This record gives sequence, structure tokens and C-alpha cells, in this order.
Amino acid sequence: MEVESRTDPHLREVVWFAVRCRALTLLLQALFNLLIPDHAADAFSPPRLSQPGLWDVLVEQLLGGLSRWDAEHFLFIAERGYLYEHNCAFFPLYPLSLRAVAEGALWPLQWLLCVRSRLLLSAVLLNSLFSVLAAAALYQLGCLVLQCRRVAFLAAILFSVSPANVFMAAAYSESMFAFLAFSAMWQLEKGQSWLSGLLFSLAAGVRANGLVNAGFFLYSCSKCFALQLQLGSGSVRKLPLLWKQLLSMVSSMVLMCAGVFLPFAIFQYYAYVRFCLPGTSLEQTVPKPLVQLALDKGYSLAAPNGVKPPWCSQQVPVAYSYIQDTYWNVGFLRYFELRQTPNFLLALPVTLLGSWAACTYISANPRHCLTLGLERRKSEEEGKPRAGFCCPAVFVYVVHATVLLAFGFFCMHVQVLTRLLHSSSPILYWFSAHLLQEYEPLLWSEGTDDQTSAPRYEECLRGKSPGSCANPVVGLLLNCRSITLLSRCILGFFLSYWLLGLVLHCNFLPWT
Repeated sequence: MEVESRTDPHLREVVWFAVRCRALTLLLQALFNLLIPDHAADAFSPPRLSQPGLWDVLVEQLLGGLSRWDAEHFLFIAERGYLYEHNCAFFPLYPLSLRAVAEGALWPLQWLLCVRSRLLLSAVLLNSLFSVLAAAALYQLGCLVLQCRRVAFLAAILFSVSPANVFMAAAYSESMFAFLAFSAMWQLEKGQSWLSGLLFSLAAGVRANGLVNAGFFLYSCSKCFALQLQLGSGSVRKLPLLWKQLLSMVSSMVLMCAGVFLPFAIFQYYAYVRFCLPGTSLEQTVPKPLVQLALDKGYSLAAPNGVKPPWCSQQVPVAYSYIQDTYWNVGFLRYFELRQTPNFLLALPVTLLGSWAACTYISANPRHCLTLGLERRKSEEEGKPRAGFCCPAVFVYVVHATVLLAFGFFCMHVQVLTRLLHSSSPILYWFSAHLLQEYEPLLWSEGTDDQTSAPRYEECLRGKSPGSCANPVVGLLLNCRSITLLSRCILGFFLSYWLLGLVLHCNFLPWT
């Protein structure tokens, strides 16, 4: 697969389109940030302790739109560490990566730029790289799972114009998480369990919802065990052999899941040592402006005056759940208020798309879903599995996306569903590509007589002349008057959220 990918025209188009989209995103955010005044939002905004120089001002003008909202937390953690209690809601691998690039690759710029400017520049470089690699990983994953290169290609192209695009570009952890998660899924599909486990473990060190990815290992082991039982159902099995296989499966599950949960456990232990144990407070070394900010905003520093946070006395002291509950009011049905109606409307497109994807898959594979995909099908025995979005291999991804959708809708701030799902699951891209491929005549490989004059992308899709034709998404946009209403809705959702996100988020206005 690696050898083929070097000459795969589809992969080259995915990479180059992702690069062009990232460049356009950076250009547009700079333009919108310069033209539109920032909103005075009540968000985390620590004071700048050093006087910015000329180059710092230039970096802020060009890239400052990418440091809004939660990006301030990541940049602050990368510069100052976990100074405030609520900073512990943001996992450490991404800010550590920012610091490493700022102090490593960008170290020669220390004479021109302050630490914050180098961190912001590091975020732009890392997120640009990770978003391109994530698009490539999504394409590779789609080719293996869907067994349909055309849909996999279209889905990877859609990833580059994701509704969560602004968060892929800003100093957020979404791009890094998408790259690690999609790469881990791809390696697991290839049978590289240990490499997949390492990538899933790293993903869990980036975002908390990475813990859900342990389900992929549980399902993979369960499916292998069920397959072994069915293959040997006609022979007389010895009980010791059955127990040996069962113990092997359970031990694999435990080891892999432990690897996924390890970063979370280590981070919670760090938070406990940092904020709960006596003698670990760094209060005396905190600059006065940051202490004053804590007093003004009610932020908790590390064990000030020996006073421990309430979560320290819990039987299992977990800072993350306490912070989400106390600072962001995250909990079951807590967001179901009349005043949150605009946020539910923002999440409506992704909720409908995710629900539609699940219903489509279930209706196409009712028996497969009832048996949890553990029953061996005749098509698999004949070596001719079904291809496309409704193929059996997609089942676990549909379950993963549905779990995230349900949890996000009922237990989280619902507007974050857009970036949560689009950075964690390939399902929305696969299903959108499936709908376009199934219902858009301009993308059909064979059309009726009245479609012969429509633009064709078969040569590009087959790799015969990839440099001489646009990719399918660009082709549909250029022929927007000829495409179906469904295609307009899908592309409209992707592009409108991309542009609105840049306009609103980059100027401290509320967004997803």
C-alpha cells in the first residue's frame, strides 16, 4: 500500500487540494481579522507580560485570528504550563508539541519574536501539516474500509473543506487529533495492532474523546474471536484450546485498552500532584498580573495557601470531570434550555447528517447490525464483500460516530458537535461522499443520453489524467447550477460553515 501511494494520483490530488485549502484558509482569516473588529467576548484572555516588538505585532495582525477562544488556553499552557485549575480541561500533548516546535525549529527566531508569537507560528505550521496528513490518512483508510477508491477520494477531498475547518487551522488540537485517529484506524485495518495502539494512545493524550477509540480494539478482538469460533464450528473443539483463545483475546483487549487510557491516567495524576499535594504550589513564582487575573476572574491557582480543590478529596480524584462540571456546566441535559436554541440550530446540520448516516446503514444492513457484525456472511465466505458506505466493515465506524453524536447532543455544549465529529470520525465524510456519488448525475460513471454533455471526472478518478482535470468537489462547484438540490445542501453546509467559522471565530464572535 505504501509503494502504491507514492504513485497514486488520487492521493496526490488529496494532498495538493488540502495544501491549497489550508493556504486559502490562512489568507481569508487574516483578511477577515483585519477588516472586522474583534468582539469583546468574556473569554479566557491572559495579559501579555512582555512588550511586543514590531515583528510580534505583524504576526498578531496576520495570524491573531487563530488565537481566539480555546486557542488562548493552548497557547497559555504551552508558554506557562498548567497554572490555573481550569487549564487542566485541555490535554497536554498538543501544547507540548507547540512548545517543542517553538523552542526547536523556531529557536533561531527568538531574537525577532517573543515566545507567544513563536507558539502561534508553531500552531499554524503544525496544524497545516497535520490537516494535510489527516486528509491523506482518511483517503488511505477509506480505500481499505470502503473498498471503493472513488468514494474514499471524494470523502478525503471533502475533509479539506470541512465545516470544522477553522478549528483545523486555529491553535486547537483538532488537526493533530484527526491525523492520529485516522492514522490509527488505518493501521488497525491493515492489521498493525501495536502501531495502531500507539497512535490511539497518542490521540488520547490530545483530546479526551480519544478514550472512546478503545472501542475499536474491543470490537476488533471480539470479531476475530467470533470468526475463529465460526470457522471451527464444524469440528470438535477441545475445551483447553477454547480457553486459550479466550484468554488471549481478553489479554489483548486489556493491554490495548490500558495503552489508550494510560495518557489520561497520567495526566490526572499530574493534576493531582500539581493542585492537591502540599509543597507543589508555584504561587510565589507566578507573575503578579496572572495572580491578579485569577483574583478578578475567580480562577484557582495551584493550592493557594494550602486550600485544595474539592475534587482532591474524592475517592478517585479526577480533575477533568470536575472542571467540565464546575467551569463549563457540562452534564446530562444541562444544555437543554430555551436560550440555547441558537446553538441547537448551529448543531442541527451535523445532527441530521449523522443521524441520517446511521439510519441509512441500519436499513441497508439490519441483520448485520443486530448481530453486531460478528456473524460471518456468505459474501465474505465467497471473497466478494459489499463495497461502499453500506459495506460490513463500516459498522464499527457508524457505532463510533453515533456514540459521539448521542453523547455530544445530550451531555455537552451542543454547538461543539460540528468540530467534535468532523475531527474524530470518518463517517460524515464517507456518508456525504456516498450521497454525492449516489444522487449526483455529474459524478456517475455512466449516464443516460441526456447526461452526455455533462462534465466527466472519470479520467481524473481513474488516474489517467489527474493533472488536466479538477477534482470532483471543484467540478461540482463550477457547475453549481446543474447539480441536484441534495448536492447543493451538502456542499452548502461544508462551505458555509467553513466561511462563517472564519468570519465569526477569528473575531471572537460565538461559533461552534
